[in-house]
Amino acid sequence: MQIYRVDHVAQVTPDLDAQVALLEGLFGFRRVRSWDDPGEGVRGARLEIPGSRGQAWEVVSPSGDGSSLQTWLDEHAGRPGLHHVGAEVPDLEAVRAELEVRGIKPTDGARGRWLEASLSPPEHGPGVLWRLRGPGSLDMCGDSSASVAGTGSTDGPSLGIVALDHICQAFHDRDELARWYHGLAGFVQVWRTPDDEHPDMADLVLNIPGSAICWEVIMPRGEDSFIERFLDKGGPGAHHVTFEVDDWDKAMAACEHHGTPTFDDEEGTTDGAAWKHTFIHPKHTGGVLVQLFWEERPGVWVRSDKVPPPWT
Repeated sequence: MQIYRVDHVAQVTPDLDAQVALLEGLFGFRRVRSWDDPGEGVRGARLEIPGSRGQAWEVVSPSGDGSSLQTWLDEHAGRPGLHHVGAEVPDLEAVRAELEVRGIKPTDGARGRWLEASLSPPEHGPGVLWRLRGPGSLDMCGDSSASVAGTGSTDGPSLGIVALDHICQAFHDRDELARWYHGLAGFVQVWRTPDDEHPDMADLVLNIPGSAICWEVIMPRGEDSFIERFLDKGGPGAHHVTFEVDDWDKAMAACEHHGTPTFDDEEGTTDGAAWKHTFIHPKHTGGVLVQLFWEERPGVWVRSDKVPPPWT
């Protein structure tokens, strides 16, 4: 199975307009497309991420009776959150066959335009939902009647995001999941922390071939790990999404202007170059934990030391 492009990250919300306004204001995203498909029970908007190299952010909301998105919200106590990661594959039917061999039963999307499936080992729970489409298919969301929207009005400064850097998944064993992704779709490890570097976690970063976005896997270690609590609550799903900002002081000023607090701030120096990172709680982003980072020189925040994985 091959993924040749990650297209978007999608979040579901009960209030589409309010979420789009947040993303245009604080995050500085630009709406490029909107749609309303009562037949599928979905309203949505596609937003361009500054510097994202082709990746977008999509917001979807229930529309009409019987919407599967309303069912999703009901199952999550009405709380918004990350819904799926959209990607393109060369051969959709080959993907279906590969997933079924591995015990994963994908579902067909609207009018057969895509497949939806968790790409994690099925014996460990639902994981992260992926929406996969083949070449030449219609847009990932919406239909030909979708409208193109101009830049929305913004209030004050934005975060100054220059890239969507990676998506992070929590899992009980980082090497088990990395080995699975490598075998399934060719993900390649590019970085990992030593087992004992952090008292409550260990992580690694995988490159998704053909994509500028990476995939991070974090696992719990030690006693009372925050990752263990996360897994106990919701299983091995998406933990956070990470963006790079161009100017740290301006990003923090934007958070202050929009009344958005940050937490777990950290900074350091690697090879003489500074870096900083922080988090924004899901209640201030529409249901997604967001990490922001800045680095004085490319590659110093997360070093690209290609440590051979133990599972190859």
